[in-house]
Amino acid sequence: MWACDEVITEVKGRVGYITLNRPKALNALSLPMIRALAATLLAWRDDPAVDAVAIRGSNKAGVFGAFCAGGDIRFFHEAVLRGDAALEDFFTEEYRLNHTIHTFPKPYIAFMDGIVMGGGMGISQGARLRIVTPRSKVAMPETNIGLFPDVGGGYFLSRCPGFAGEWLALSGDVINPATALQLNLADTCFAAEHLQAAWDALAELPNHRADTLAQWVATYSIAGYADTALPNPDIDHYFSQGSAADMVKALEASESAWAQATAATLRTRSPLMMEVTLELVRRARHMTLAQDLKLERDIVRHCFNTRHLNRFMAQSETTEGIRALVIDKDNAPKWNPARVEDVTPEMVLPFFESPWPAAEHPLKDLV
Repeated sequence: MWACDEVITEVKGRVGYITLNRPKALNALSLPMIRALAATLLAWRDDPAVDAVAIRGSNKAGVFGAFCAGGDIRFFHEAVLRGDAALEDFFTEEYRLNHTIHTFPKPYIAFMDGIVMGGGMGISQGARLRIVTPRSKVAMPETNIGLFPDVGGGYFLSRCPGFAGEWLALSGDVINPATALQLNLADTCFAAEHLQAAWDALAELPNHRADTLAQWVATYSIAGYADTALPNPDIDHYFSQGSAADMVKALEASESAWAQATAATLRTRSPLMMEVTLELVRRARHMTLAQDLKLERDIVRHCFNTRHLNRFMAQSETTEGIRALVIDKDNAPKWNPARVEDVTPEMVLPFFESPWPAAEHPLKDLV
């Protein structure tokens, strides 16, 4: 099994336990972590001594409190600048891990406590049980760094009710646990102070069949926690528009404070990647998970090597977004184009053309 100090594993009572152990980085996924997770799950998948898997994060004070803030975007930036081919490996292996989780034959239980964003959603949305807490903060904020909601985001966001997936994908807004439950991005809510007891109790269960796990969930769940309305009932009206530019126009024409604030948020996101993201979500609504992950692998290659726009690596939209938001922290990315009204289909559609022949696609074996 792949050794990595940032992923702690143990088996107790027929449960395989995984703790993400990179608290200083909010458990952001590194390539060694992805490899350790993949190796662990593949080993436990075929191990008759393991009936179920549970995964949690850790914080500087101990366990829980933070699940996973996403992929290690500082690594993305460094890899681009030094021309490191490991950047390609990162996305191929991360997406393959996402597929493994979604198709895992045994119960996989994600304790989504604290920050659950980007890559953290990728290792939790395929879980049999997705547990949030009152302190969970859930988001797919990739358009803020000139990327798109990957790790299967096209698949699971497009399956949110109505057009809420478009809203979350384009805006990157952080949602609370009640909204996550309402949008089918979580299954139940546990009180934070009961997480350790619930975690330990999994190992004491006589089996991990659906009925037994349902009784376990009932013991710890907070009843009625999902009884909260969406942030705005007009999400479907605005985010069903034909393009991101149309959405911004409609939002800016509204007098509601929510619409004005949402429009202002969208104006800070990458115009190009908002339109790419919208196209992804709408295509993925009619795709299988494997098809979506293959398409996302195509798109992410174009993000760092945007040949049709003659923008490569350090000049790419994604590298510029990471520079502005994470490296230099000037919060002033120079998006190109600068306005969503100036994005054309000719800029967007080549992102959806695979750079590989079908027989050479890095995820060609996913089904």
